[in-house]
Amino acid sequence: MTASDRTAQTAKRERIIQEMADDLDEELEMELDDGRLDELLDDTDVLNPTVDRKIYFRELLRLQGELVKLQDWVQSEKKKVVVLFEGRDSAGKGGVIKRITQRLNPRICRVAALPAPSERERTQWYFQRYVSHLPAGGEMVLFDRSWYNRAGVERVMGFCTDEQYQEFFQTVPEFERMLIRSGIILVKYWFSITDDTQQFRFTMRIRDPLKQWKLSPMDVEARSRWEQYTKAKETMLEHTHLPDSPWWIVDAVDKKRARLNCISHLLSQIPYQEVGHTQVVLPPRVRNPDYHRGPIPPEMYVPSKY
Repeated sequence: MTASDRTAQTAKRERIIQEMADDLDEELEMELDDGRLDELLDDTDVLNPTVDRKIYFRELLRLQGELVKLQDWVQSEKKKVVVLFEGRDSAGKGGVIKRITQRLNPRICRVAALPAPSERERTQWYFQRYVSHLPAGGEMVLFDRSWYNRAGVERVMGFCTDEQYQEFFQTVPEFERMLIRSGIILVKYWFSITDDTQQFRFTMRIRDPLKQWKLSPMDVEARSRWEQYTKAKETMLEHTHLPDSPWWIVDAVDKKRARLNCISHLLSQIPYQEVGHTQVVLPPRVRNPDYHRGPIPPEMYVPSKY
């Protein structure tokens, strides 16, 4: 091997290391952001110890590797997967969804986080706007809140009538059976936190300018109605924890444990298998001697401030 070959090999290795470091930095950035939030001063007790960082990252990366296998299987077998994420405000649903989707193809695994219904949507069949987001074959959809809004926020905040509320409980079991009969794999998660945990996380959001956007007027109002939301949750679980579409409760007081436990459980609910792939071989670079790349005007470049 010549000196130039060794130099090229070293440069290639450094590029690979840098690329891997960038991927890890993305995950660390999110974790540091969580840590910065928790370390802001507050008036609550000292936080309980969480999962060791080395164990957490090792397990998270392993589970994300399995999620990639699941994605490949869903695409290969044209399966349809729907996962519902429900829970109180600040329960950690978004953090889990981020870790699930972080290394997946957004064309295969997408998130449905619907805004408040429009005037037109309020006149539709209640489930209609959710149906349009259901997956086709080879897709996974993660609902960051779902049709269970009617059993929670709409009930507590008075956005639906008693008749609509009771009709929901009559309809939702059959609606979910229809989804399952159509071939959809349906998994439902409720993220459970304590009163003190929500108080702590809301306080942190108020004090953190990078997180204040997460705290809507509806969230503030929900804080004062903790017990009403608890009763609504209990009624919801009583009516919709069904043999063919059960609820799974995620203890979400510890965010890291919640992420690992939820992802691990999700993988256990779907009978995926590793899909074999033919080895990808890049074709040789075709060079046209008549082509000459023209210069790009300097003013078109983004300024190099860093």
